[in-house]
Amino acid sequence: MQIREHAEATPDKPAAIMHPAGTVVTFGELEARANRLAHYFRKAGLVEGDTVAILMENNEHFHAVMWAARRSGLYYVPINTHLTAAEAAYIVDNSNAKGIVGSTALRATLEGLADELPRGLPEVLIFADEASSTTELVGWQRYPECVAGQPATPIADEIEGDLLQYSSGTTGRPKGIKRELPHLPPSEVPGMMAMLVSVWMQPESVYLSPAPLYHTAPSVWSMNVQAAGYTTVVLQKFDPEGALEAIARYGVTHGQFVPAMFTRMLKLPESVRTSYDVSSLKRVIHAAAPCPVEIKKQMIEWWGPIIDEYYASSEAHGSTLISAEDWLTHPGSVGKPMMGAVHILDEEGTELPLGEPGEIYFEGGHSFEYLNDPEKTAKSRDKHGWMTVGDIGYLDEDGYLYLTDRRHHMIISGGVNIYPQEAENMLVTHPKVMDAAVFGVPDDEMGQSVKGVVQTVDPADATDEFGAELIAWLRDRLAHYKCPRSISFEAQLPRTDTGKLYKQELIKKYS
Repeated sequence: MQIREHAEATPDKPAAIMHPAGTVVTFGELEARANRLAHYFRKAGLVEGDTVAILMENNEHFHAVMWAARRSGLYYVPINTHLTAAEAAYIVDNSNAKGIVGSTALRATLEGLADELPRGLPEVLIFADEASSTTELVGWQRYPECVAGQPATPIADEIEGDLLQYSSGTTGRPKGIKRELPHLPPSEVPGMMAMLVSVWMQPESVYLSPAPLYHTAPSVWSMNVQAAGYTTVVLQKFDPEGALEAIARYGVTHGQFVPAMFTRMLKLPESVRTSYDVSSLKRVIHAAAPCPVEIKKQMIEWWGPIIDEYYASSEAHGSTLISAEDWLTHPGSVGKPMMGAVHILDEEGTELPLGEPGEIYFEGGHSFEYLNDPEKTAKSRDKHGWMTVGDIGYLDEDGYLYLTDRRHHMIISGGVNIYPQEAENMLVTHPKVMDAAVFGVPDDEMGQSVKGVVQTVDPADATDEFGAELIAWLRDRLAHYKCPRSISFEAQLPRTDTGKLYKQELIKKYS
């Protein structure tokens, strides 16, 4: 997994383009920046197996930091930019990071770290900023000035590092997901998705990365795309119209999205959607959260049968893939395994028959551990060594996997198991609904009752009358027991940038 050969063959080709700023980083520049920073890491005493935390928004330096860490044998931990200083400090401390690379946009968070870290700040502190800025952080070295004297050539002892990703923490504190390093030079280690990218894309492809790079998929996908020699257009912040503008401006051919982005683009006025030329698109792919069937059908009607889908997790314990063409004959499926086998088990670990939902286990996937949490690691395995992250789904007679929900999202009302994803998926297809969350709240009679919270396209529609109308509309389409008994409204649902809901915030508020 390397960018070096492209830096040598096509040094002036853009490796990354920041949108809407238009800042371009060529392959030659990216290679030189990564090498200089790798030298800096070595001179600072960082060695194979050490960890560097990244606290930056999507900017022109992000990929250079990841590439530098990767070729220095380091674990790199991109941290969610929305976290408070205390929340970010937990990850820095839990990962035992020996260095932090931050930026101007996260200055307040960086300044607050010292008071929150029980062992104090690590010794290696780098602050990425514009050269013209007068911003200073006491004790931090300004980047890129601090590496200006370092060689642009590779370090002598290059060795492969890896991403140390933390879970989104939607049900508790984030957990670090760690894999054993390969202990090999980068040239001998293929990218985890290198083969998929090489088959999926063609020469002169342009890839759009619309999500924050601190998430697993955007960081892994964009690095594999760069390693294959393709240009990555990085949205500095996702905006539905901005994504369409980037596709049209740069002739984007490929991209990786999440379903919430599809919904937001579809909710744009038709005059806005049709004003951008998206004919350059060849294939796009989505993941991170289940996509409502009707939303995906509308996207295929708009963009054509080019929308592929994969199911995976930060743990990388297994994955499935389905093409747009196969999805049209198996709507709602996330496909078949790309490696190994899928097993659907009940709570006792017994394999369930086709069509019956249970916990999804992968056999033959990549091994992982939850950092500093052997108990959680052990619970992710069954007696065969098959691995799970707690998702619920079922297999059809053709071997296609369908996701039902997360195990911890299940509602038990009157002894009946209810998976709220079904109602959520239906609600977002209503033309007046932008987003929806369905969850269980305490009920003296039933144990739990089904509650809905909705974000409307037009805030003026957030009324009790519309709530009653939505419940009636939903009851015409789903079994009544699956439908919310009441609906409340929020101006914005607490959703991550990759589309996952922080349902605990809503449960706490409405319980």
